[in-house]
Amino acid sequence: MTDGDDMKNGSGPAAHSGWRGGHAPRWGTAACVAAVAALLAGLPWAAHGRLPGRLATHWSGGAAPDGSMPLWAAAVFPAGIWLLIALVVSLSRRRARAGARPWRGLVLAPTGTVLVGAQASVVRANLDRTDWHEARQPVWAIVLILALTGAALAVAWRIAVHVASATPAIAPPELDLPEGERLAWFSHAANPWLQLLSAAACLVATGTLVALGVGLASPEALWPVFAVCGVIALASGVFSSVRAKVSEAGLEVAFGPLGWPARRWSPAAIESARAEQRRPSEVGGWGYRLSGHGTTVMLRAGDCLVVRPRGRRSDFAVSVDDAERGAALLNALRRRDRAGIG
Repeated sequence: MTDGDDMKNGSGPAAHSGWRGGHAPRWGTAACVAAVAALLAGLPWAAHGRLPGRLATHWSGGAAPDGSMPLWAAAVFPAGIWLLIALVVSLSRRRARAGARPWRGLVLAPTGTVLVGAQASVVRANLDRTDWHEARQPVWAIVLILALTGAALAVAWRIAVHVASATPAIAPPELDLPEGERLAWFSHAANPWLQLLSAAACLVATGTLVALGVGLASPEALWPVFAVCGVIALASGVFSSVRAKVSEAGLEVAFGPLGWPARRWSPAAIESARAEQRRPSEVGGWGYRLSGHGTTVMLRAGDCLVVRPRGRRSDFAVSVDDAERGAALLNALRRRDRAGIG
């Protein structure tokens, strides 16, 4: 992934800075694909003691099923379909230009949701049945699967649009502020370990929710696990990546794959801006940290863009590449803003 400076008019100088964590999204996608496959194959085996020898797997609109599979096939078949789709998407992704790669989520997210939802629904329908002909598939289960698939598609679309819009054109770096010309600086950083923690917690929470829906365990035993893993997944996911933007509007720091929440300061609201080297040990660890240095969004050691908001005694810092250029542009915008007011 790359990011750099961009101009509103599409002409003139621009700057580019690279993010060296490009392998993290690849490994994260592979881990998610493997986890979904494990969930698809593992659900029937986890409840095999409460399932008949053959599982009802197909309904043609009536209450009674009209198709079945042995337990092993009901476990392997959807997992194989999922891995085949993921392989095709991966091969297509390698041939696609870099800017098109975020859109692979539009295929994988809803497909994985449909398959996991269908597998959970099949297991639930066959649970505690002595014969697969007795299995019943309620209408609300189909409606719920469709709703979850729509939600997954909406989230994947939002992420794809956000990533695509955050990848400006690349041009030779320069930092002049000609009169009447509008410049912007972008930079991005991510922590693959926090992303992995978020993905793992999300998968555990999803598995727990599926187990609750299927009825594999009592809600009293699983709800605390779901709540804790859900909070961990949300918190680590939001603060595992950050995007900083300096423009005429000032500084914007957006968190997570959706760019929300975000913090913003206008040029007039910033007293000073600078670049500084910081380490996690100096600010108390990774993520969103409060320390004697002020507030630091620490995703990796090294360059940090540090600003002192006007009227505050503490700084706000975010660890992004090319911080010196961002600070220089922000200070130039502050000077231009003061000159305009004067």
